[in-house]
Amino acid sequence: MLNFIFRRIAVLIPTFIGITLISFGLIRLVPGDPVQLLLGERGASPEVYAEMKTNLGLDKSIPIQYWIFASRALQGDFGISIVSRRPVMEEFVSRFPATLELSFVGLFFAIIIGIPLGILAALKRNTFFDYSVMGTALVGYSMPIFWWGLLLIMLFSVKLGWTPVSGRISPLFEVEPWSGFLLIDSWVNGEGWVAFKSALAHLILPSIALGTIPLAVIARMTRSSMLEVIGEDYVRTAKAKGLSKFRVIYIHALRNAMIPVLTVIGLLVGSLVTGAILTESIFSWPGIGRWLVASVTSRDYPVIQSAVLIIAVIIVMVNLVVDMLYALVNPRMRGNK
Repeated sequence: MLNFIFRRIAVLIPTFIGITLISFGLIRLVPGDPVQLLLGERGASPEVYAEMKTNLGLDKSIPIQYWIFASRALQGDFGISIVSRRPVMEEFVSRFPATLELSFVGLFFAIIIGIPLGILAALKRNTFFDYSVMGTALVGYSMPIFWWGLLLIMLFSVKLGWTPVSGRISPLFEVEPWSGFLLIDSWVNGEGWVAFKSALAHLILPSIALGTIPLAVIARMTRSSMLEVIGEDYVRTAKAKGLSKFRVIYIHALRNAMIPVLTVIGLLVGSLVTGAILTESIFSWPGIGRWLVASVTSRDYPVIQSAVLIIAVIIVMVNLVVDMLYALVNPRMRGNK
């Protein structure tokens, strides 16, 4: 097991180097001058322009800028935002709980609905229920988040008036941040059930919009994995022993069928974070996705390159943990990876 872990960690070194190169280089391919944007349309004298460029460190060559960025990032220093003049890490930490809360609820929504639907579709293979579930999953997977989010707003917020349109909680409530998760903070430090209900209502539509694609993936993967496991000899043996259908399906079959599903759920973390960028923009959710979109508009190099790096590192570490759990559950994988 230790050799497996060391091999996986060794692969991370070139991965992290590639992440720094990508996060640093992509924003510089976007047209626009951050200094010019800060100075405004009328601009300023060449002297002022040159002085500001020097202060921001943009007067140095690209390789030197990359070396400064990478070396500081290794020390946990991600620079200062060009626009807000605040440390990038400080801004990231203040916004990340909102994105994390939205991602957790979206993933929870996908898991509690996707896994049972996949199991039932496998048990009712080639029936109307099976075709309906898989057809709906295919539609859900193909549906763009921005379009689906707008449809949800038009139906449930505008037409029916059941849910709020945007934000995390009603402006009537002043919730003191404690954990950063409003579902917790609104209950602990807010006005009890009323504030919690407002935070939950604001979370429903964004989490559905974000969790629809993962739900479709989990449902289809669960169905495929269950169909494969149900045909195994040990499942037929369990049936022959006279064990109850519940024990055969949910104890013997599901335990092994969940191995690839667990891997898929880990990989979906990346899609949740990238999907959160669109979801937060649509629902005005104050997380890192909306922050990144605003930073791209203003060409805030330190924010974009550092935030992309931090998010990528988090995703890579989550995938590493999933690999370890996968190897722990299925020891045969330790020698194959």
